[in-house]
Amino acid sequence: MFDLIKYKNLFIGISLVLLALAFVSIFTYGFKEGIDFSGGTLWQVRFSGQEVSVPELENYFKTNFGIENLLVTAGSENGVMMIRTNELSENQHQEYVAKLQQDFGQVEELRFESIGPVIGAELKSKAIWAFILVLFGISLYIAFAFRKVSYPVSSWKYGIATLICLFHDAVIPAGLYAWWGSVKGLEIDTNFIVAILTIMGFSVHDTIVVFDRIRENLIVHRGKKLGEIINISINQTFARSINTTLTLVIVLVALYLFGAATLSYFVLLILIGTIIGTYSSIFMASPLLTYLQNK
Repeated sequence: MFDLIKYKNLFIGISLVLLALAFVSIFTYGFKEGIDFSGGTLWQVRFSGQEVSVPELENYFKTNFGIENLLVTAGSENGVMMIRTNELSENQHQEYVAKLQQDFGQVEELRFESIGPVIGAELKSKAIWAFILVLFGISLYIAFAFRKVSYPVSSWKYGIATLICLFHDAVIPAGLYAWWGSVKGLEIDTNFIVAILTIMGFSVHDTIVVFDRIRENLIVHRGKKLGEIINISINQTFARSINTTLTLVIVLVALYLFGAATLSYFVLLILIGTIIGTYSSIFMASPLLTYLQNK
């Protein structure tokens, strides 16, 4: 039988190192806000008629349309350009499309999103509140669900352990995304929030399974120490947790390899977050109970 409690300091230490790296990344690089939060226009086009460079396209927009606040980046596919600028009206959109097709030949529009600054600020506020409410809502639910368990760990401490794990599972992928933002120019948007909430939902599901087995074994193995009961519970649920994670990982890898290029980092974020969440459910959540036992 694998003795998890014997190595609990090692596993918690690994989590602390990852959290420290995530915080360093977040505070060093920060997050680049997408148009969902800051407002503006995001326009993705593919040039098939001729090759167009980033400086050439920037100069074209400034000369022909008088747009100074402009950011153009090359996409992962040949001929694909991502254009970020101020909010454009539909009339301007159609005018610019016609002009591009006239001057560059075949131009395919892949994506066009335009959001005002007021709506962007509202979406940002709601996203932050959604994250906070999910954290505390799930923790309160866990505390309520384990209300009949008071020995050797109080029910509310299960909620505290869950809250710490959820925070852990959200911050580490967020730190990775901040680093991607500096390297790849990625911006946070509603897809980022959806990915983080999905990771948290999957993680808490696995954590509840482990905690529920601990609750059952507290009754079955009366008289045993909490550490022994945790080891028994982890060994009973380990195979199930790994198999459940693998089924999701296989699907996410397939989506990453064969799915749309625009969703590749969204899928990759969920994939990494799923692995982090499984780690915290097995190697972090239960050992935390031993730290909280007599505190």
